[in-house]
Amino acid sequence: MSGWTSANIPDQTGRTFVVTGANSGLGAEAATALVGAGAEVILACRNTVKADAVAQRLGPKATVAKLDLADLASVRSFAESVTGADVLINNAGLMAVPLQRTADGFEMQIGTNHLGHFALTALLLPKISDRVVTVSSGLHQLGNLQLDDLNWEKRRYNRWRAYGDSKLANLMFGLELAHRLRDAGSSKQSFVAHPGYAATELQGRTETVMDFLMKLTNKTPMVQSAAAGAWPELYAATMPGLESGTYYGPTQFFGLHGAPGRNRYKKIADDASVRARLWEESEKLTGVTFDVASAG
Repeated sequence: MSGWTSANIPDQTGRTFVVTGANSGLGAEAATALVGAGAEVILACRNTVKADAVAQRLGPKATVAKLDLADLASVRSFAESVTGADVLINNAGLMAVPLQRTADGFEMQIGTNHLGHFALTALLLPKISDRVVTVSSGLHQLGNLQLDDLNWEKRRYNRWRAYGDSKLANLMFGLELAHRLRDAGSSKQSFVAHPGYAATELQGRTETVMDFLMKLTNKTPMVQSAAAGAWPELYAATMPGLESGTYYGPTQFFGLHGAPGRNRYKKIADDASVRARLWEESEKLTGVTFDVASAG
């Protein structure tokens, strides 16, 4: 995989991908690369106006569907509309936003980044033939999941810790899904990826001075393009012969940029008991029973 870029994606003709948050940033770049490799791509987005512009640029292989991960009714409606796909890429996300609540009362970051994708994957998995890729972040290292307070109702809100929690939850969910699929004897796979430090619209929504500082940082050589940031999720989504449950990210400059490869992650993510508790709490909060065995 040394030097791997999106130009190395195998031919994807005849395959269908669902990419959440494909209206901009990593998602739009992933969709662009996949269509370029011959795939059909469903751009699952809250902002369908932006998504329509991306789809128009990509041509007839790209279609747009409404999906608001901060609203479980929208998640269910979208899942019902999908007839089938080969790969689901859980790409959409928010970073370090002020305290807000989703339509179902969840803290916005855990609700959008993790719980929305958890419910979506549960509902779509029977229709997915190959694999699921969930996008985490190197900032999952900031996470310290409080499983009795995922929605920050008891703690004083910290937007960066909440982001870290949501990305740690993404990582643990992807690893646990791989474990459960394997135990169920399923041929389906689950991977986790992170983009390193890539310049996207994700930076700029904290409503603090950090927005200005991050925009300045985005112009420095240490930050890679959104197209390069999408490489790890594209690698995990398209390459044959990968080991389910692997965490992929950039391999250069402390995991901030470069070609994708295996990355290390926070040790707590290997704790099967914590992963199981997160799974159970996610089922409870979303009201979605995630029975991997029955998903085929």
